[in-house]
Amino acid sequence: MTPVVQADALSGGFADPPVQAARAFRAILSAMARPGTICDVAGAAPPAPLSVGAGVAILVLADGTTPVHLAPSHDTAAVRDWITFHTGAPLVGAGQAVFALGTWPALAPVDRFAIGTAEYPDRSATLIVEMPALSAQGARLTGPGIRETAQLSLPEVAAFAANRALFPLGFDVILTAGDRLAGLPRSTVVEAA
Repeated sequence: MTPVVQADALSGGFADPPVQAARAFRAILSAMARPGTICDVAGAAPPAPLSVGAGVAILVLADGTTPVHLAPSHDTAAVRDWITFHTGAPLVGAGQAVFALGTWPALAPVDRFAIGTAEYPDRSATLIVEMPALSAQGARLTGPGIRETAQLSLPEVAAFAANRALFPLGFDVILTAGDRLAGLPRSTVVEAA
């Protein structure tokens, strides 16, 4: 028996996919290239509890070849149907995920996500972390893409510092809140402010 997709899942994607996807992809690249930079994004209207930022990231980055894990905070029928309809991405357990989506507490423990291997460090997961808010204050960031230092509100410091210690292995992170997102690649040094 084929599962029934709710009609709401059919809406909320990009109205002008080529233009909106290109703009969103540029914003995500900018956020990842300049850790601590908060970018505004638009174009998606995903079902709750998915934010616009997380919806845009999924629309741009996921497809039928990129397994997505939904943490319990976001594992709802509406979100599953929306992602499946708009991207075709298979929904999988944490260990097989290329992208994992949810709140920080719901994604924990984060050491269960792929960090790549010595031969293939790119075979790691990217965590899309839904935050209540994003601001340029909090943890101190240094490293590639940051002129001197930057600050970013993170859910914690220890896990990101431990992730950086694994470099070139480790997971990458896209933090989202409302229609904003920020990137935190594994190469970023994270310290308490």
